[in-house]
Amino acid sequence: MENFIVSARKYRPATFETVVGQQHITGTLKNAIKNNQLAQAFLFCGPRGVGKTTCARILAKTINCTNPTAEMEACGQCDNCLSFQNGHSFNVHELDAASNNSVDDIRSLIEQVRIPPQAGKYKIYIIDEVHMLSQSAFNAFLKTLEEPPSYAIFILATTEKHKILPTILSRCQIFDFNRIQVEDIASHLSTIAQRENIAFESDGLHIIAQKADGGLRDALSMFDQIASYANKNITYKAVIDNLNILDYDYFFKLTSYLTAAEVSQTLLLFDEILNNGFDGNNFINGLASHFRNLLVGKDASTIKLLEVSENIKQKYLDQCRQTELSFLLTALNLANTCDLNYKNSKNQRLQVELALIKMCHIRSVVNLAQQPLSPNNTATDVDQDKKKTNVVAGQEETTKPKTESENTVQAVAPVAKSAVLPNIPAEEKPKETPRVGPPPSATSISINIPKPNAISTLIPSLNDLDRVAQEDDDKGPKKVTGEAREPFSYDRLLEVWNAFTQKMKATDKINLFTILNNFAPTLLNPELIEISVESKTQEHLVQQESVELLNFLRNELSNFGVEVTYKLVERKIENRLYGNREKYDYLVNKNPKLDELRRRFNLDVNP
Repeated sequence: MENFIVSARKYRPATFETVVGQQHITGTLKNAIKNNQLAQAFLFCGPRGVGKTTCARILAKTINCTNPTAEMEACGQCDNCLSFQNGHSFNVHELDAASNNSVDDIRSLIEQVRIPPQAGKYKIYIIDEVHMLSQSAFNAFLKTLEEPPSYAIFILATTEKHKILPTILSRCQIFDFNRIQVEDIASHLSTIAQRENIAFESDGLHIIAQKADGGLRDALSMFDQIASYANKNITYKAVIDNLNILDYDYFFKLTSYLTAAEVSQTLLLFDEILNNGFDGNNFINGLASHFRNLLVGKDASTIKLLEVSENIKQKYLDQCRQTELSFLLTALNLANTCDLNYKNSKNQRLQVELALIKMCHIRSVVNLAQQPLSPNNTATDVDQDKKKTNVVAGQEETTKPKTESENTVQAVAPVAKSAVLPNIPAEEKPKETPRVGPPPSATSISINIPKPNAISTLIPSLNDLDRVAQEDDDKGPKKVTGEAREPFSYDRLLEVWNAFTQKMKATDKINLFTILNNFAPTLLNPELIEISVESKTQEHLVQQESVELLNFLRNELSNFGVEVTYKLVERKIENRLYGNREKYDYLVNKNPKLDELRRRFNLDVNP
């Protein structure tokens, strides 16, 4: 029975020309040999399986070849080449620093360096995994590496350049090996498959190349494994089954469900994926990669970033034409947030399902955000042309919707806050009818219609639904009108101001609480409030919450003409010595959590 040789060894490159994906290094080495400008020490660094040791062996073989070709390749026929290929060369020494990393091993190597070559021009020492050498071994090696004999050349190889001493790095010519491109790996695998009479599909080889993550040795190992699994017929299905990879079709189908807002189909497909043995974290990462590929397929200049086969690339191009850019950006953000929170979640499946449900509603939220809102619009979830009937103490009361000037709508059932606001022509608006009978029942709700420039506050962020829901629970039905302009005193302003700062403190918005608590507001005129800040950064922080601040002030003060302005001020620092208690009180004022920390650890403040 013939011994089987794995492809990684059988098809290991023997010349610079056959090295895959490292042309920038092989070209440099060939020119150095041609011009007789070889350094005394080389350092080959890069990821695993990209050809570092292979290039070191090819270099060692080529510089001792007695009859190199015009392209500076080893002839493979001279005595030196034959002895090297048979493993009997006395001029090439390999040392595995992972298992020979002591000072004694390096001293033994240095003793061998003193002996000149008996045949050939150079003695080459290849030290693999050189970063594994001990500190003392590195120090023992320094002098020899800096001033070796003229016939000695050292080739060091490592996957972790950052672990090598700077004194070693400064004595070497450094060559950084790149991860091999997916196309190069797939092309090399197809060549090997043809030589081995193995049937293959291009899509299957591309999946292997992507899974290898730039390492050709890993790709060849998977290639051998799947060739055995599929009985020398490498198909796309055989690859994804053997390597436990999610099929592209899952993501294409899922994206169509998400854009169509089919929540039930989306959750059923995710359940099928989990039942097939795939992890939720791998799924959400794969979905994010799918959205990324759709995003780069949007622009003709970035299509080259799609590292997939032509067949799959065409599917991406077809789907990216049917998917909006706003959907892809929002979905990418949701997938990234889900990935960050996945490991810390106690219900990981729910974490992914919640992200998928949010993705299903991206289009509806974006469409709502794009709808214009005019001051003449009113919102209700019932037909405004119908009459509303309230029965109070057995008496029937019939009312009509109120006029535009009041900007309020009375409804028997609670009204959804995110309801679409219909446009009502001015000539069709019902006239105001005086109220007859007792006041409305407790179930009726009044809704304030915001100004046109506040439309963004109606649409919650998909990433902040929890906060919006909590705020909605805290807000009771409060009747206010958009035309209210009740005057208020400065004392009333301070009372409302302090209530808002305490609300910020209770919701853990400590930065905003500290800024607003530093200076009392100034009432420049009956409706203009000046906020003092110490920097542009503080002003920006307050502006981020300005919508919530204005809504709070206007509601509590019953004055919708209230506006705010900002003023940069400098805090006056008194030139005096402060005691420990004063310092502590100042710090607590800046960050109230400091006092909680003191109580938790039972600490005292020195007088």
